[in-house]
Amino acid sequence: MIKVSVKKTNNKVYEIVIRGHADYDDMGKDIVCAAVSTMAITTINNIISLDESIDYEDNSGYIKIRVLKDTIVNEKLLNNLIRMLEELTEQYPKNIEIRNEV
Repeated sequence: MIKVSVKKTNNKVYEIVIRGHADYDDMGKDIVCAAVSTMAITTINNIISLDESIDYEDNSGYIKIRVLKDTIVNEKLLNNLIRMLEELTEQYPKNIEIRNEV
């Protein structure tokens, strides 16, 4: 199962951690893992290309996004990432879980 941890302060995202594998299908054929990876990396690349206000780690089965500077760009794009992940969770509840942490 993919576990997503969203950390907010004052209702603003300051960190998102995505870890694990969906186990929906074999490695390389897993559409849930592919969707999560695509959403996260696209969000990271967009934020970095627009204002470089985040730092990130990307290792096999682990992505961590950390906000360095609160900007409108990263706020909108990170909230969009969370909404997309929530929609995916509705379709694949056995394969992805999102937790909001303080």
